[in-house]
Amino acid sequence: MPDTYDVAVIGAGPGGYIAAIRAAQLGFSVACIDDWTRADGKPAPGGTCTNVGCIPSKALLQSSEHYEHAGHAFAEHGIDVKGLAIDVGRMLARKEKVVAQNNDGILYLFRKNKVKFVHGRGAFAGGSAKDGWLLAVEGPQAGEIRAKHVIVATGSKPRPLPGAPFDSVRVLDNAGALTIPEVPRRLGVVGAGVIGLEMGSVWRRLGAEVTVLEALPAFLGAADEAVAKEAQKLFARQGLAIHLGVSITSVKAGRSGVKVDWNDAGGAAQSAAFDRLIVSIGRVPNTEGLNAAAVGLAIDERGFVAVDGECRTNLPQVWAVGDVVRGPMLAHKAEEEGVAVAERIAGQHGHVDFDTVPWVIYTSPEIAWVGRTEQQLKAAGVAYRAGSFPFAANGRARALGDTSGFVKILADAATDRILGVHVIGPFASELIAEGVVAMEFGASSEDLARICHAHPSLSEATKEAALAVDKRTLNL
Repeated sequence: MPDTYDVAVIGAGPGGYIAAIRAAQLGFSVACIDDWTRADGKPAPGGTCTNVGCIPSKALLQSSEHYEHAGHAFAEHGIDVKGLAIDVGRMLARKEKVVAQNNDGILYLFRKNKVKFVHGRGAFAGGSAKDGWLLAVEGPQAGEIRAKHVIVATGSKPRPLPGAPFDSVRVLDNAGALTIPEVPRRLGVVGAGVIGLEMGSVWRRLGAEVTVLEALPAFLGAADEAVAKEAQKLFARQGLAIHLGVSITSVKAGRSGVKVDWNDAGGAAQSAAFDRLIVSIGRVPNTEGLNAAAVGLAIDERGFVAVDGECRTNLPQVWAVGDVVRGPMLAHKAEEEGVAVAERIAGQHGHVDFDTVPWVIYTSPEIAWVGRTEQQLKAAGVAYRAGSFPFAANGRARALGDTSGFVKILADAATDRILGVHVIGPFASELIAEGVVAMEFGASSEDLARICHAHPSLSEATKEAALAVDKRTLNL
């Protein structure tokens, strides 16, 4: 007989494990199924984010930033470093330790909240809303589970470049980009999105010559245009060679490297040889292996689990969250959906506002934004006012030695309600939280301008940008 639960979650990434914990907090019996496995055979819950995405990439970004600071920035502080060297093996080992700590932390949270963790791959095997959905588990803890409610949280996987399959040696996905055993002399990156820029930054800091090939004609088209222009300028100054409007015609991987041919924005043929090639051209929903057809679970034409605005699928009491459904592929969006679904199962009114989901790129400078961009407001015909303030005029940024970038605030011309907050500069990932809170509570730029901010702090740039909306900055 299968074990029976109120709620079964397929996938223990950010959306899945958070959904499981919240459902358990609400009094349900919960099982969470996940097949990620560490090299030592132990379970590795946390999904792509924890294992080969958000967490390990930030660990390497931090290590590489320390290395770059030691080689280039410490001298200004009176700190001389001699014999500077990078031990890539130790850097990667630290990254793996950080990942394992997060894996173990999730397992602890499951035990604390009485969530049954099942190590294996879950798939639909039949059942109904009336009798409970039947899930088959393959792997270390093979068996069957029956649940009244099922939450699908199987995440996404890298999209391969046509004609250039991932080989984990020369042509790499995001996982391969995190395990390069030595600093490549020449590194190619296809895609100037979040993953491409972050991984390119890691290996550029460590000494690689990095070339980024982007198909779109505009750099960081999703970001505010002023932020994107500033970022492109700063990345170029750092040494990232960014080519836009690229059409790749051939990728040939050999024993010693990868040869890439492409046409540039003007149609001229170009070619380059790289030691490694990172392909980061987006991700696709991970629905293979769910056995969706066995129960009639609807999958849309792009491979996503079809859901309504509240994450309900076409099957009663079957839900889906995170990268496997529509909306931005962001870990924190998945978490919020997981909480909302657990609360909806309990009869509560879970809520996720896509308009206030923040976006972050953890390069140097960091880039973060929430709400609409200036170009979106123009296209929609929305009358607005804009204010910005540079970190070059911020005392804390000067003390840090990092004065690149600015904060920009967009507000409705009639009501002054904040429509967007955009940050490029030091600790943008932390500063954006104030913008999210302000927008969630319907704040005006005047509200932010009137709030007392600690001095000296980077957040004063946010206050000054709010003042700039009304053309009354105090420190510029």
